[in-house]
This record gives sequence, structure tokens and C-alpha cells, in this order.
Amino acid sequence: MCFIREGLHVLACNQKVISQYIDSMINNYVFSSESVGEGHPDKVADYISDSVLDACLEQDKFSRVACETLVKSNCVVIAGEITTKAILDYEKIVRKAINEIGYVNDDDVFHADKVFVSNLLTKQSPDIAQGVDARKAKGKKTAEQGAGDQGIMFGYATNETPEYMPAAIMFAHRILTELAKQRKSGKGPKWLRPDCKSQVAVAYKDGKVAYIENVVVSTQHAAGVDHATIEKYIVEKVIKKVLPKKLLVKSTQFLVNPTGNFVVGGPQGDSGLTGRKIIVDTYGGYGRHGGGAFSGKDPSKVDRSAAYMCRWVAKNIVAAGLADKCEIQVAYAIGHPQPLSIAIETFGTGKVAEEKIEKAVRKVFSFKPADIVKQLNLLQPIYKKTTNYGHFTKSDLPWEDVSKAKELKDAVK
Repeated sequence: MCFIREGLHVLACNQKVISQYIDSMINNYVFSSESVGEGHPDKVADYISDSVLDACLEQDKFSRVACETLVKSNCVVIAGEITTKAILDYEKIVRKAINEIGYVNDDDVFHADKVFVSNLLTKQSPDIAQGVDARKAKGKKTAEQGAGDQGIMFGYATNETPEYMPAAIMFAHRILTELAKQRKSGKGPKWLRPDCKSQVAVAYKDGKVAYIENVVVSTQHAAGVDHATIEKYIVEKVIKKVLPKKLLVKSTQFLVNPTGNFVVGGPQGDSGLTGRKIIVDTYGGYGRHGGGAFSGKDPSKVDRSAAYMCRWVAKNIVAAGLADKCEIQVAYAIGHPQPLSIAIETFGTGKVAEEKIEKAVRKVFSFKPADIVKQLNLLQPIYKKTTNYGHFTKSDLPWEDVSKAKELKDAVK
């Protein structure tokens, strides 16, 4: 019996050690996220697609738009389905978008004034339109708009940054936002070019941001600039300017243009497609993703509008103090006006039961596609400003508003 008691004691001690080890692994870790600049080939494609969308909405707010873009070398192809009353010069829209990005240098192969533009846009399929157009459902007196497609969408928010975004992706965006600001204002060095990428690794201790493990930045540059000059500028004038000083410790590594040279970039160096940077556009991999891209799609497409809606709701939940972290999933069927499911996860940080939060959410918000558009005022030409540096980082966008926080807090009482 003594032997059995001793064995059980050892087993209990081992379980405690194992439990502590697991807790340590869960709460102490390093997480990395990347961002890409406006001149990255995929972002060039996204920006052109959103420029077409905005141009349609400026003239006809009920435009149906699904615009895809391919860029490579000195060629741009726009394709997809658009039904609109707007009268547009698509080639002019494309060239203006490229000019705004900054591909206007004499040595640019991909140049705003010199690219060849191919237009393969057609009207929206009537089969899709009949599923999305508002119509009376059986037994209903009023017509309701259906979802533009089936699918699942996620929204996420956390209180670890002022923007309610995960730290790694937010820091990566800040670096490239500053780099673009300096390049476009003329205050940055003349050798800067539009294509660039950043990556930030954040170390967590006990589940909280502790310090920055490393920072990677690659920026395209003009020929003839030495690596030491580029490295000093990026570290001193960009990274250290925008990242929290208390998180940059002695062991933080800075890797700038690790290959040593980055002259050939943008669509000259690589092809670009709309919708290939969906993790950069959202939460840097920290929150889950339903797989749908945003750019070039009007708000009847729930890939975009419902993802914005989920972010809005999740952010208000965290802003209300109901949880430190929150993720929301919704699911839709094409042509169906109601979501098929709504799920809320607070990762153990909820201050009240998730069932209460979900009940409050259903009371305060409507997830019907038409209601999403109305609540967030989505029939505006606001989409070009979403394209770069994250769709959930800019305070002037309607889904970043937290004015529903009080109403949510009251609803859980």
C-alpha cells in the first residue's frame, strides 16, 4: 500500500510538472507576421482592383463589381464581372492607380505611362445576380437581399495594441506605412522604390507581449546604393521611429535587405494577382481566415462585407471590456439572407460567458447582408484606402468604430 501511495504521489507530481510545462509552452512563445508595401506586385493588383471598384461606386452606388487584376513586367490585365451604370475609362483608372503607388521613375519597366492594359471585364452572371438581388422569400411580405456567395468569414480583435490588432502584424504595417510616407513626401532618400516587405517577430511571456525578437525589412532601391547606407536608414529612420522603444531590447535582431541587393522589384521582378495577400490584409495569421479575398469586390460579396462586420463586432466586444481577445465566425449560403451560424470564441479571456456575449451580439447587430451594408455604410467609394497596410488598422473606416461598445455592455447585464 505504501508503494502504491508513493507511486500515486510521483504520478501527481509529474502531472503537475507536465501541466506547468504545457502552460509555459502555451503562454511563452514567439509569433511572426509580415506586411508588404504598395509596390509589391500582389498589392499593385489589389490596388488597381479597388480603384476600379471605387470608380464604379462614385457614379453608381449599386454597382456589382468583381474585378481581378494580373500584373507582370509592363503588362496589366483586368478581368472579372461588372454590372454598373457608370461610364468609365478603365485604362485611365489603371494608370492613375499605378501613378499613385509610385511607379513613375525613368528606370521603371512597370511604369504608369507605359504599361499595356488588357480589359477582359464582362457583366455579372444572371445566375449569380438572381441569388443576390433582393426578392421575396416564401411566406415573407418584404424582399430581402441574399448573400453573394456561400462561405465562412472571421473577425478578430485583441487589446494588446491601441488598434485592437495583434502586435506582430500591427508593427509590420507601421514600418511600411512610415517607409511609404517618407518616400512619397520626398523626405526619404531618392533611392527608395515602391516594392518592400517587412516581418516582425514578437516574444510573449505569460501570454503578454514582452519584447521584439527580430525585424526583417526588404526594400527595393535604385542601383548604385551600398547596403550599409540602406541598412542604417531603415534601422535608424524607420524601425526605431515607429516601433515601441521598450520592446526593442539588446538581443533584438535587425535584418535589412538580407540578400544584399533589391534593384529589380515590383511587377518587373515578379507577377502579381488580386487576393494573394489575405493574411497581410487581416490579422497576420494570428486570427483564423475563411479564405476569401477582399479587393475588387463590392459589398454584396460577403467575403468582404461580412469579414468587415465580424471585425467590427469583435472590436466592440473587446472595447466593451467583455474579453481581452475575441474571434467571431459567420457562415452564409448564396442567396440566403440570414447567416447559417454565428460562433464566438474569447480564448478564456471573457469576463462573462460566451453564450451571454453571443446573445448580446445578436441583439445589437444584424448579420443580414443588406443590414451589414446599411450599418457600415458600405456603398461608398472608400475601398482604395483599405488596400494597403491592413483592412483593420485605420481608425476612419466604419468597421473600426467602437461606438457600439456601451450598448453591448448593457446588453449582457
